[in-house]
Amino acid sequence: MPDRSPQHTDQPLASATQPTAAREEVPASSGRGTALRQAQDGPQTAPPRGGDAQRCGGEHCDLLVIGSGAGGLSAAVTAAHLGLKVIVAEKDPQVGGTTAWSGGWMWLPRNPLAVEAGIHEPIEEPLAYLRHELGERFDEARARAFLDAAPQMVQFFRSQTALRFIDGNAIPDFHGRTPHASLGGRSLCAAPFDGRRLGPRIAELKPPLPETTLWGMGIASGAELRHFFNALRKPASFWTVTKLVLSHWKDLLIHRRGMRLVNGNALVAALAASAFEAGVDIRTRSPARKLLRDGERVTGAVLTTPDGPVEVHARRGVLLACGGFPHDDARKAALLPHAPTGKEHHSAASRGNTGDGLRLGETAGGQVATGGLQAAALAPVSLVPRADGSFAHFPHLIERGKPGLIAVTRRGQRFTNEADPYHDFMQGLLAALPAGEPVQAWLVCDHAFMRHYGLGAAKPAPMPLGPMLANGYVKTGRTLAELARVCGIDADALTQTVRRYNTMALKGQDADFTKGETPYNRMQGDAPFAAERGWPNACMGPLERGPFYAVRVVAGSLGTFAGLRTNAHAQVLDPQGQPIPGLYAGGNDMDSMMAGHYPSGGITLGPAMVFGWLAAHHMATPATADAASPSSGRHQKPGEAGSAVSLDGTSPHPH
Repeated sequence: MPDRSPQHTDQPLASATQPTAAREEVPASSGRGTALRQAQDGPQTAPPRGGDAQRCGGEHCDLLVIGSGAGGLSAAVTAAHLGLKVIVAEKDPQVGGTTAWSGGWMWLPRNPLAVEAGIHEPIEEPLAYLRHELGERFDEARARAFLDAAPQMVQFFRSQTALRFIDGNAIPDFHGRTPHASLGGRSLCAAPFDGRRLGPRIAELKPPLPETTLWGMGIASGAELRHFFNALRKPASFWTVTKLVLSHWKDLLIHRRGMRLVNGNALVAALAASAFEAGVDIRTRSPARKLLRDGERVTGAVLTTPDGPVEVHARRGVLLACGGFPHDDARKAALLPHAPTGKEHHSAASRGNTGDGLRLGETAGGQVATGGLQAAALAPVSLVPRADGSFAHFPHLIERGKPGLIAVTRRGQRFTNEADPYHDFMQGLLAALPAGEPVQAWLVCDHAFMRHYGLGAAKPAPMPLGPMLANGYVKTGRTLAELARVCGIDADALTQTVRRYNTMALKGQDADFTKGETPYNRMQGDAPFAAERGWPNACMGPLERGPFYAVRVVAGSLGTFAGLRTNAHAQVLDPQGQPIPGLYAGGNDMDSMMAGHYPSGGITLGPAMVFGWLAAHHMATPATADAASPSSGRHQKPGEAGSAVSLDGTSPHPH
């Protein structure tokens, strides 16, 4: 375990806001202050037939970022502070992507907040944990680059931008039995953010997923969420919740939306505010449809805007950060064995994430990695009916570890430790089902659990349960047998399973799946509530009195892991493993350094932030600038032909 004594740090952090290679060569930000806007500059006059890269029209910048989640905005803000002119092109009407819907947690070992709390560990500790977790898929070069840069990235953002952090010093790694797992100090979350700092531009910020909020109000994980669970039981919690709700209602009256932003919404808001203040030009409703190339080098992209196609020429590079392929049925069918048509996988990620970045990267010679353990960050998802006939995809991340809930297949039997991480839960379900059977299970609880914790999108008391019963989202039965018949579960098996589980819960030991035995399990549980009832296990309580309830969960994810192969600078690699000049990938468009494993919470957003920061620094170095300059021989000379590569691999004129 790491040394938690406040003796020394592995490396100084106060001045570590830039990698050594870039510290002395880059100028400070010019503070241009360009406002967030939709793209307004239409295409220029028809170009000569010399090729797309040589056209006279279009716009110019140093870095073009395609996508506005954490990875893209991290690169954009960093590059702007390094003196580069940056344009961010977002496909959707609002910025934030899946990050805006996320919990906002980032896995960032050895971060400054942990160090300030006296948690010191050498880089070898998290490195060894990853080596054990990833096995033969461990990529030491990228892992070291990530772990080296993580403290510097955090120090840069907390000292130079609007982003502030709260520590995760009590949050353990997912797999406590793995050597070198930590009990805390490796995670950070964005601190709550005042949306008023964005001014009118807050209208361009994607709000939280409605089904995860209370009247549109995000609820921060940890202590704040516990207050909501205990609002009807403890006066202090009732008062805390009352103040938060009244403040939110005031915001709704004045601003027509909540202004106290938390979780991933706070992360995106802080990054967006930082981008505006650093002069980044963010454009919504502007998907990239083609990459511009000059020989081997990627030199920009053609954006489809409300006013028509616009060419953007990027002197230093293009970073693809379009959120992976969670809603690309063809790619899902190819890479997810449980989804033979792609439609069997219901991701909770942003609906605009349809694989654009991967397809663009492939047209320039990039390769999508396929060798990971899983191609997606698996999670159980329930389908919540909406008034317009559509379904929200609700990720079940919280209630599964609370005492008084079990998960069963249609055979009425448990199949895994319900308190384990969401990725592990789904792998347990996939392993338990016969080949070809639809991937689904049922989360089952009794009335006391439902009114205390809620179940999925069904909120706890005092929120009414009736609407969720009426629309069929929640199934109910006066007895377990009746509930089983409603859900299509083997009634005798379910009754026997609950009887056995109740006996184990009262003893405090899960003889079947060791529920509640790891630090992560116990954090997901509710030890004070269990202790009040005499239950010895924080994650286990009996299901005793009806009515009983169930919600069906299906195969889903928080996003995707498989992405474009990259190196430690986030440069996209060609089939020979060589960097494609001018092309970078970030966020879920980059192949996950975790190779399909899920060792801890925040292993998507943490690397997204770090590799975005690293990519910006790489683009700002003199060597990159020289390679992109006309004198390098890579930019085309007057009269030479360039090319534009589209999503389908053709090279048409966009005008």
